Amino acid sequence: MHADLSRLTHRPERHYSAVVAQQGRVQLDADANEQTAIQLFQARTLAADLIGPHGGPRGATGFRIALRGGSRELDDLVIGGGRYYVDGILCDATRPQPGVPVPAHGTADTGKDGKDGKDGGDGEPAAPPATWTYWDQPDGFRDPERPGDRLPTAFPYLVYLKVWERLVTAAEDPALREVALGSALPDTAARAKVVWQVLPLSAAALGLDTGNPTVDEVRAAFARWAERAAAPGSRLAARSEHPGPADDEPCLVAPDARYRGPENQLYRVEVHDGGSAKDATFKWSRENGSVTFPVDGLDGTWVELATLGSDDKLDLDVGDLVEFVDTGYTSRGEAEPLLRVEEVDLPGRRVRLSGEPAPGVGRRPELHPFLRRWDHHESSRRTSGRGARDGRLRHGALPVEEGGWLPLEDGVEVWFAPGGSYRTGDFWLIPARTATGGVEWPTDPARRPLLQYPSGIAVHFAPLAWIAGEQTEPDLRLAFRPLAASIPAADDAALAAEEEARAAESGDASYGSPYDASGPAPSRSQTTAAAEAAVDEEGTA
Repeated sequence: MHADLSRLTHRPERHYSAVVAQQGRVQLDADANEQTAIQLFQARTLAADLIGPHGGPRGATGFRIALRGGSRELDDLVIGGGRYYVDGILCDATRPQPGVPVPAHGTADTGKDGKDGKDGGDGEPAAPPATWTYWDQPDGFRDPERPGDRLPTAFPYLVYLKVWERLVTAAEDPALREVALGSALPDTAARAKVVWQVLPLSAAALGLDTGNPTVDEVRAAFARWAERAAAPGSRLAARSEHPGPADDEPCLVAPDARYRGPENQLYRVEVHDGGSAKDATFKWSRENGSVTFPVDGLDGTWVELATLGSDDKLDLDVGDLVEFVDTGYTSRGEAEPLLRVEEVDLPGRRVRLSGEPAPGVGRRPELHPFLRRWDHHESSRRTSGRGARDGRLRHGALPVEEGGWLPLEDGVEVWFAPGGSYRTGDFWLIPARTATGGVEWPTDPARRPLLQYPSGIAVHFAPLAWIAGEQTEPDLRLAFRPLAASIPAADDAALAAEEEARAAESGDASYGSPYDASGPAPSRSQTTAAAEAAVDEEGTA
């Protein structure tokens, strides 16, 4: 999550059930975020325990797949509406319908059939479809011009659901910003969004390219594939090291401090290009990648921005490396080359980049393009004297080097475990604190940093359909019934049976009861007997 956070503290292995606020204490973003994470973890774990790896409610099970044939290069899939749970995560395929605007003349606008113009009469457009398709699914951003995005032309193939969660800020969704606060103030809270995509998978990838597998065999093969695809393949450790030569400005920070930064930071190390170590690259940010600049216009390599930053710590300067991002680019999980800021036009709020953004990125205003600043540099005032590595950039990112400590800045170092397999978007978070002069990272009893799998992105999968040909789409979804059921009305026989059962469990409960005259009288205490005897004596005297 590229949010402006102090740190993330939720650790499921600690089994915390709630965050308890105390009076008179400072309230931190980490506390509120941990409470949300605890509740979300509990709810999704419960749903997964009850439902299983995936399933939908009977009668409202979403993501029914139907093949819509066209030209073989542009086949389409119809995605049925409804709800479906994947590892406890709710995915909703219901397509929202637009509202009905008030006509300009202030009277009801009716079509030829007198039904509010929904039939397309009087020049009104036809009503939008009630379901999604493969090409227009909300977070798919499939492009018919890209051969890799098209559905397979050879049968059979599997259609599956890919699910993950990502962060959305006001840079991507301006409706999150409270305009009453004014444009000079930063945005407030961000949002976490569940993203789903319906994608094809060839039979060869499942090892089912021969024969005629059954539905159970397809499900089993997909489960093995999904387990491999979801498993993280890389590990990283972080530490803060004592400096070598004295800093140029030793008066700013104690010269023996291991972390020598002037402020607390949340470092983010993120994989840019995936693959093996020889191909993988990474980028890092001291602000968790949260420094962004909404784009107002693009003219070649010149980019007009809504703002150039609020101060010299969160601004753009010549030499900074930026990533051109929009909603489609983020949802596709791509990695395009990072661009360098070559020139800054302060009065015009413009910057000139080292190249144009990749085709299809940043050119559609409805996808809310923005620049994200990363803090590694070839050479810059930001990293001068901080131990940053100069040069050696590959498409603007740093090459992964396994088996050795790699300096970031100010004494912060990272170590990639040998033999890793890297995925674009995987990331690690490293809180650095001036109070301790170190970073917060798990260690063993000898204080050696422990290797950790990425903090994200956690991806989940579920099979939907096996497309074996035209009109042949075996359904791979699962459904569950509601737990609640109607209470049957009780009759005399049922009531009598319940009474007999209770009597059998408790024995002869009526024996000795004050309401049973046939039983012996209840025993009296000595105090009661003495009092009654005294009354009798007074009466006879």
